[in-house]
Amino acid sequence: MLKTRISLLALGLMAATQAMANDQEASKGFVEDSSATLLLRNAYMNRDKKHGSADQMQWGQGFIGRFSSGFTKGTVGVGVDAFGLYAVRLDGGSGRNGGGGIDFFKRGDSGNAQHDIARGGAAVKFRVSNTVLKYGDQMPSLPVLQYDDARLLPESYTGTSINSKEIEGLELNAGRYTREARKSTEQRDSGLKSINVFGGSYKFLPNLTASLYTSDVEDVLKKHYLGLNYVHAIAKDQSLTLDFNGYKSDIDKKYVQKASLTGDDNTIWSLAATYAFGPHSVTLAHQRSTGSTGYQYGWYQNDYGVGDGGSTIYLANSYWSDFNAEDERSWQIAYGFDFSAVGVPGLTYNIAYVRGDNINTHGFGEGTEREIFNQVKYVVQEGPAKDLSVKLRGSWVRTSDSLRDYGKYMEDGNEVRIFVEYPISIF
Repeated sequence: MLKTRISLLALGLMAATQAMANDQEASKGFVEDSSATLLLRNAYMNRDKKHGSADQMQWGQGFIGRFSSGFTKGTVGVGVDAFGLYAVRLDGGSGRNGGGGIDFFKRGDSGNAQHDIARGGAAVKFRVSNTVLKYGDQMPSLPVLQYDDARLLPESYTGTSINSKEIEGLELNAGRYTREARKSTEQRDSGLKSINVFGGSYKFLPNLTASLYTSDVEDVLKKHYLGLNYVHAIAKDQSLTLDFNGYKSDIDKKYVQKASLTGDDNTIWSLAATYAFGPHSVTLAHQRSTGSTGYQYGWYQNDYGVGDGGSTIYLANSYWSDFNAEDERSWQIAYGFDFSAVGVPGLTYNIAYVRGDNINTHGFGEGTEREIFNQVKYVVQEGPAKDLSVKLRGSWVRTSDSLRDYGKYMEDGNEVRIFVEYPISIF
């Protein structure tokens, strides 16, 4: 059914009177508009658990190559996108490679993590005016289907998508995906049957944007998303940004039983206000989860996950903990500083404190948790190593005894992440 709706949507948009310049008419050609990049990513993660669970640690070197062709000239342009991924394990953690939190290299039947991973993919694309139809391996970036690129290698999906920007300020997206490639292995079958997505965003004013999306993960859940972003310029170097994000999930009863959930519905939202002045930024945020279970997203269906992408959580209070448990309320205060103001361009620092309470532990008492997040990042501004970045991140999460006794939410601990990335433009 969604395939029919996608086809009708595409035909309607292609026939519409254009309010923007025609991207296809401006095409220079398949080769002329092509680009190729290689990202070198060295990533290290260490999770020191404080109660019960085993510690986790993995370290690896990744190579992420991407190629994007231009479109052939004519009314219908044709092109190709492709990627090649390779990663080698530098340290599997001496027995600390289990669990799903890090997942650089999937642990095999022997209990050992893979030594290396190689995976590739490609998609063919067609463009008419400002509408692009794509089929093949893709990395969708939508509020209800956001691939995970926060580890060593990214996830990817196989399917059909349409992106349309025929009307100025309006972007529409639709898609159907039937396979998911896990970020930590070479296989493409992670248990996903299908996921259908549809929605878009509209810029009402230069400083006001709204987004509305929906998804249907077969035999798992239906999810709806609303996002609002408003930026108010106060003075030349001052601004106030208001950011609202919300999800409503209706969960299939078979999945409730399979994943041992406490219920079949969840509504979660966050509202963040950020005041930026000069090199400083201060953020206050509140997030609230209601319903008969917590917010469900990501992971892989053959491991009892949802399968809609490991970054499908456009919420303010998501750091190491997501503060998305059943009935949880959380508050955040954060601060950021850009050191370019004191003569060190490329260096930034961010710190945040989040506290959550009112977590339903079903008889073990009110659950609470808190997290302190720190991150320093430096991007080389010039010279042979220009654009090389070094990011050091640390999080400290502490949970109440009642939450640990309940056993359904993450345990507390200390986390360290070190990412070194060097992007190379090949052409």
